[in-house]
Amino acid sequence: MSEIWFRAGEATVLASEGQVTDAMPEILIGSVRGPVGHAFASMMGQSAGHTRMFVIRDLNQMVRPPAIMTSKVTIPNAAYVDLLGGVVQAAFGDAIVDSISEGTLPKDGLDDLCMIITVWLDPRCPEDPNLDKKDLYRTNYEALKIAIGRAMKGEPTTKELIANRKTIKHYALDGVIDY
Repeated sequence: MSEIWFRAGEATVLASEGQVTDAMPEILIGSVRGPVGHAFASMMGQSAGHTRMFVIRDLNQMVRPPAIMTSKVTIPNAAYVDLLGGVVQAAFGDAIVDSISEGTLPKDGLDDLCMIITVWLDPRCPEDPNLDKKDLYRTNYEALKIAIGRAMKGEPTTKELIANRKTIKHYALDGVIDY
């Protein structure tokens, strides 16, 4: 049985200039016998506007440990689903496999683990005539690798959060709250 019971991580990787391909995945990693496994199993059905799918690298190439991804926002159209289930899904699959090969995720006990990943894809992506799918892949690949690493290391630590409480603020609060 895995000693990894419940790990959470997130990351943001910003798009290249002129792109709307920012990536902001959030991830839970844990034992199939624990709370993450129970949540994973309960997500097997669909929810209107929030497509759920296994992370695969390509047809017949589901990653290990099993990972399920779902959108953080209501999916507006089929073009959005195509990007989510294409470029983003491939980026996540590659990031998971590379996290295993690089030792961020343990090679032993993978069948006892599962992952849940929430995805944010800018709704402007499908309509953007200049969408750079390579950048969409890059941001999602990099962000998921960072999120996995943070989950496995327990970052940021409480000590870090307390130390930077007065120096770091949410980007949406710029000009709203003075520290």
